[in-house]
Amino acid sequence: MMRVYNYKEQWKSFLTPEIVQMLTKIHEYKGRQSFFIESKADSLTQLLEIAKIQSTESSNKIEGIYTSDDRIKKIALNKAKPQSRAEEEIAGYREVLSIIHDNHDNIPLKPGYILQFHRDLYKFNATSFRGQYKNVDNVIAEEDENGNKFVRFSPLPAWEVPEAMDNACEAFNDAIATESIDPLLTIPMFILDFLCIHPFNDGNGRMSRLLTLLLLYRSGYIVGKYISIERMIESTKERYYDTLQRSSAGWHEGANDYLPFVQYMLGIILEAHREFSERVQGIAESKLSKPARVEKIIRETLSKVTKQEILEHCPDISETTVQRALNDLLKNGKIIKISGGRYTSYTWNREDE
Repeated sequence: MMRVYNYKEQWKSFLTPEIVQMLTKIHEYKGRQSFFIESKADSLTQLLEIAKIQSTESSNKIEGIYTSDDRIKKIALNKAKPQSRAEEEIAGYREVLSIIHDNHDNIPLKPGYILQFHRDLYKFNATSFRGQYKNVDNVIAEEDENGNKFVRFSPLPAWEVPEAMDNACEAFNDAIATESIDPLLTIPMFILDFLCIHPFNDGNGRMSRLLTLLLLYRSGYIVGKYISIERMIESTKERYYDTLQRSSAGWHEGANDYLPFVQYMLGIILEAHREFSERVQGIAESKLSKPARVEKIIRETLSKVTKQEILEHCPDISETTVQRALNDLLKNGKIIKISGGRYTSYTWNREDE
């Protein structure tokens, strides 16, 4: 019996206090960041480039596809032609990533577009299966520390894939069209189903991460352009695979629990917004002089702060410059020194305010 994809009802069971809190925080960040993105687009060019390099590198690394740091940068920024099979796959990822960055509003979730993405993923090594659903059944295998391979999950057989992809895409679009379901809950559900269908002979993992970005961008969550979500997944790879495994158990019978994977992805999205917020603050502060930044840190710290803490907050400012700024602030009576040997700290002089 063909599995039914229904995203309209299942999300209600996810609304635990923890998930509601995560959603609220993400929405708050998104609201604040939208204004900054619109007004400071020029300042974000460097973040955009760094994220593109990191996303291209990390998504391929998860699948064991590597090249040197120097080559990754050149290929991710389209400044070099691929010279090996691995580099061809990396360049293909860059191609699809660029299409999604530039055209996401015009790319609905439809099987035809997913097939085009897959074709472009293999643009540089033109394999026979590019842009086509799998023609043989496949399994998701894992290897333990002793080198023994075992099957982690058996995806849908090849003959069921076209109808399953049609049904999953349609169910997702129907759920989003209601506008009563938070897309942040629906997107991980669709991605989990995509990975369980495993529609391609190769490239399923990378395709799942590209589709995650597409669906986030289409829902107005464009933080992945500036902070690499793929890098965050790569750095928590074990948890990523663990939650995938837990959420796919019982999938064929329609008895799986999406919650672990939904919660994991929300954590990644929240962390990306948090990091973007820190970067934005850094960009805003970089227009201040170095002594002014030292002054701002002390003024905005309600308790006391040590010189070491100031240095950690501003890795681009030398110890000499920080010490000079502290001496000037002391001389002008703006700060108070609290002696403690190597733990000497400083606090803002609020009596003069």
